[in-house]
Amino acid sequence: MTSASDSPTPAESASAFHDLDRFVSLPRLSGLTLSIDGTRLVTSVATLNPKGTAYATALWELDPTGHEPARRITRSSKGESGAAFVPSGDLLFTSSRPDPDGSDEDPVAALWKLPAAGGEARIVHSRPGGIQSVIAAAKADAVVAVAEVLAGSTDEADDEVRRKTRKEAGVAAILHSGYPVRHWDADLGPAEPRYFLLEEDVQREAEPVTVDDEPRLTLRNVTADFGPGLRNATPRLSPDGTFLVTSHTVPLAGGDQRSVLVRVEAATGERTVLLDHPDFDYDAGPISPDSSTIVAVVRRRTGADVPPNVELGLLPALGGHLTPLADAWDRWPSPAAWLPDGSALLATADDDGACPVFSVDVTSGQVRRVTMDAAAYTDVVVSPDGDTAYALRSSYEFPAEPVRIDLATGTVVPLPAPSARPELPGRLERVETVGADGHPVKSYLVLPEGADGSKPAPLLLWIHGGPLGSWNAWTWRWSPWLLAAKGYAVLLPDPALSTGYGQKMIERGWGAWGDAPYTDLMAATDAVVARSDIDENRTAAMGGSFGGYMANWVAGHTDRFNAIVTHASLWALDQFGPTTDASFYWEKEMTPEMALANSPHAHVGKISTPMLVIHGDKDYRVPIGEGLRLWYELLSKSALPAGPNGETEHRFLYFPDENHWILKPQHAKIWYSVVEHFLARHVLGEKVDLPAELGI
Repeated sequence: MTSASDSPTPAESASAFHDLDRFVSLPRLSGLTLSIDGTRLVTSVATLNPKGTAYATALWELDPTGHEPARRITRSSKGESGAAFVPSGDLLFTSSRPDPDGSDEDPVAALWKLPAAGGEARIVHSRPGGIQSVIAAAKADAVVAVAEVLAGSTDEADDEVRRKTRKEAGVAAILHSGYPVRHWDADLGPAEPRYFLLEEDVQREAEPVTVDDEPRLTLRNVTADFGPGLRNATPRLSPDGTFLVTSHTVPLAGGDQRSVLVRVEAATGERTVLLDHPDFDYDAGPISPDSSTIVAVVRRRTGADVPPNVELGLLPALGGHLTPLADAWDRWPSPAAWLPDGSALLATADDDGACPVFSVDVTSGQVRRVTMDAAAYTDVVVSPDGDTAYALRSSYEFPAEPVRIDLATGTVVPLPAPSARPELPGRLERVETVGADGHPVKSYLVLPEGADGSKPAPLLLWIHGGPLGSWNAWTWRWSPWLLAAKGYAVLLPDPALSTGYGQKMIERGWGAWGDAPYTDLMAATDAVVARSDIDENRTAAMGGSFGGYMANWVAGHTDRFNAIVTHASLWALDQFGPTTDASFYWEKEMTPEMALANSPHAHVGKISTPMLVIHGDKDYRVPIGEGLRLWYELLSKSALPAGPNGETEHRFLYFPDENHWILKPQHAKIWYSVVEHFLARHVLGEKVDLPAELGI
């Protein structure tokens, strides 16, 4: 086991934003699980491997009281994830590390157990298709594993044979009969997720060899006939372990789909549809401590004139009437956990540039904000006495860190963490202006050290993706502090379609991306460049995904910026709609006429600003065809003149093996380096060398 002394100290991490090698090596926390008795808290920490080419995740234990330092409790080159405590105090997790007692030369993700009494972790179950995740009941000895089976398999033995046959034949082909066929960066099929109950093998005859000999465990499939409908679902196991609740996607005509809410009996696998309505999609929320009530997440199905909305409801566990919960609350809540006495539900929701923890009284529906700071909270868990919650907290001033929350007072105390906060090369401000229609538009502004009236900073307008999202939490992929370390100010606006500002903010931009979202961005930019510490003559705009779409739209509608960076961006909306991985959703927002009216490609002839196009070939959400067409049309149709030998000021940074995000650390360094080079050239008029690894 390793202590927190293995992690960077504040002094060591002070220069992380001036050095990309240091930046990509900063530890990254995710996930939080609390033991049933409330005495142990575990998180996952991703750190860079020795070659600097990938991240490996280990489990670290945190002291809920805040007295002891964090300590590492697992270690392997393959990493560990998906931790879950069982009532005995044992910790379950998944890992593809080799079995020390086996001879598997090509291990898959297996289910492991770290005993509460101490000692080495050991495998409790492994199968050829691997195990994706695990959940445990809070008040019963019941464990559910999520694992994939080939669609035609009749049982586990048949699945093993089919997998072996497919592998030995070198077959990767997939025959589809439905939609979708891809998701983000994954090809769907031929495997489908299933839920399994973990049980002792009743046919085992051999007696234990030693006192710590593990019983042989088997998986019992309780969702054998669910088809592909459990993809992307998050199952909930009742505290008494008697049933599961899950969303289940059902196909509709025309390549469409919707989700219903289903109850599955743990003993028999019997299925009951609890919620099914053509106008709504449903997700399963937490189940009450007495296993009597389910929180349902109700998502309104959208149309060109019907913007999305998210609400909560309470549903009897055996089915019946859905009672709206806090239906007057003008936010989109994400339910986290019940209080142990069943009196209230903790939830998070984007809210005015933050994502606080809220308490919702289940009788009155009254909503009380618990955390008052401008931070985003995730992975909220509650102590057995109901007085305290634990969560991961981040903001634009610090990456995710574990905290303890006093639910009565809202006091938040950081816990000793596996790594320290990195020192920032500047400061953060909140700014506000109004859009063209008079609606408030709020932003964060990152200012570099030394920026003032005598030394105004060049400005980068960063546009968030989504578009249903908000700049409210730390991001490793788009860190404004790396550019602040180079002397830039970075503006992070939340324009129309941003969450956390009420339903009206969504409706202002729904189906009209080129209207209020664009004018809000320009209003925010106008307000900031009027400041004496900002240089209005040296500006650039950047964005990814929807932010990349907006960067493309900006390029065709104004020449105010010196440079524009567009990452994984939508370009031709008529082409994007049928080729994205979720066309059924996209086509509900815009009619063909609306898509054409809001398509950036129609304005390519007006683009006179140098553009850096960035795209990954494995991007299924915004397919590579968008980037390829954008690149060709910039060269052939934009207003930026070519040089005497046909050379262009536009650039195309292409990643053959990355997806919608740039995930590999060595590629993240390339991404930031090329962006810095491009901006320095066109915004600062300076020369910054390109990375030698590009081979240019």
